[in-house]
Amino acid sequence: MLIRSRRSFLQDTLKSITALGAIGAMSKFGEMNALAAGPNYQALVCIFMAGGNDGHNTVIPITTAAQNYSLYAANRGPLALAQGSLLPILAGSDTYGLHPSMPEIQSLYNAKKAAILANVGMLVEPTNRTSYLAANGNNTVPAFLFSHSDQTTQWQTSIPNGVASSGWGGRIADSLQSANSSANFPAVTSISGCGLFCTGQQTLPVTVPSSGPVQLTGILNNPNRAQAMQQLLTFDNGVQLVQAGNGIVTRGSNFANTLAAQIGSVTINTPFPASNSLGDQLLMVAKLIGLRSTLGLTRQIFFCNLGGFDTHGSQLETQVVLLQQLSQAVSAFYAATQELAVDSQVTTFTASEFGRTLSPNGNDGTDHAWGNHHFIIGSGVQGGQMFGSYPSLAFGSPNDTNTRGTLIPTSSVDQYAATLAQWFGVPTSGLSAIFPNIGNFPTSNLGFLG
Repeated sequence: MLIRSRRSFLQDTLKSITALGAIGAMSKFGEMNALAAGPNYQALVCIFMAGGNDGHNTVIPITTAAQNYSLYAANRGPLALAQGSLLPILAGSDTYGLHPSMPEIQSLYNAKKAAILANVGMLVEPTNRTSYLAANGNNTVPAFLFSHSDQTTQWQTSIPNGVASSGWGGRIADSLQSANSSANFPAVTSISGCGLFCTGQQTLPVTVPSSGPVQLTGILNNPNRAQAMQQLLTFDNGVQLVQAGNGIVTRGSNFANTLAAQIGSVTINTPFPASNSLGDQLLMVAKLIGLRSTLGLTRQIFFCNLGGFDTHGSQLETQVVLLQQLSQAVSAFYAATQELAVDSQVTTFTASEFGRTLSPNGNDGTDHAWGNHHFIIGSGVQGGQMFGSYPSLAFGSPNDTNTRGTLIPTSSVDQYAATLAQWFGVPTSGLSAIFPNIGNFPTSNLGFLG
């Protein structure tokens, strides 16, 4: 009877912590070894646009050496944005337009604080239409293309075929554990809905909701309950799974208490947009960055999530709202990093499981595709430039898997992530342990970070 009650109590406790987004499993910080990593602070902030953002209406050619607005408009059909509504940016001698809901990102780009990586996606090796059509399931292209769950997992793990148990964000943290040898808080923090991206082979993430850490106050404020809980968590019944659960609850509660005692000491004066879930998440990230010294962290990785991009219908209306939220939240966060004097030490980047078809689907929307365009923001970014290769928008081109504008990426997730990792401090010699296929590509650094 004692064992059954104890198990039920632990299950309910773990469920409440998970449901509230409080604190997940943690790293063993006491075992970290202080070796070669430098003392300077750096942070990576991933913004995952869940559902597959339509990049074709995010970054649009106006006048370029290879193509112009007229080709885009002809193949985009009723989903084409009016040329006069686009927010112009220069990429060398080429002119592109951003979605009209993104004036803040336009300003960051023009101020050389943001860059664009064109047509990036999950690849096993460099691929074109010919090699894609010849692949025939031989593992030279990612498995289960165009599937939300599979492509999300592949993006976050950098494992295009097979089963992954960790993500590249977590594996980056693994490789730089020595940088956080004096930390009393995890290096990887999810603010909303992180998948495997946050989990390493030694490093496990903490989850802090945008509303702040959630403590077990109903138990801890009652001395009798607190004592009973402590007895349950320290009782050794020899069952390994239960002992692991005890450790999760104990560490989770300890980290929640640590953060709750400190978070109120951080003041961010930068205004963040109201009624903006991504803005709320990034405000919490800014507060946690503000606590970096108190928490003993010199390297941090954050994961934020903005959903709703699966636009099979009503795409024009949906993107107006979502891209406005993205642009306003990113701009406020960049300003907050300036306030904290870490704008050159924090790099924010976007991700999404895939892009969408250039051709509409007949239902005021688009369907799942492959390559997509992404933004990198921060004072350390080689801003005001487009990196990678913007693809041809001609149907059936060497970039098209079919005749709908389902574009094959010209840069890989591995290259995108490896560029971020090297800026973060991962040596070139350590990249293959994090990105197993990086050696298949001509370069591991796309140049968008100094």
